[in-house]
Amino acid sequence: MARWLMILGAALLLLGIALQHAPWLFGWFGRLPGDIHIETERGGLFIPFTSMLLISLVASLLFNLFRR
Repeated sequence: MARWLMILGAALLLLGIALQHAPWLFGWFGRLPGDIHIETERGGLFIPFTSMLLISLVASLLFNLFRR
């Protein structure tokens, strides 16, 4: 369990460094077809439906890959 937590922490650290120093790498995230963005004069609503499906698919594939 501790090994997986260290790997997850290292992955989050690398993701944080990438977001800090190269934000253009993830500029597409949240702007995929199917992500709902509604703006009105009173406020806005953003539902990243497709982006969350993509994250779920990648996470499921990685978990199944490492479980075996």
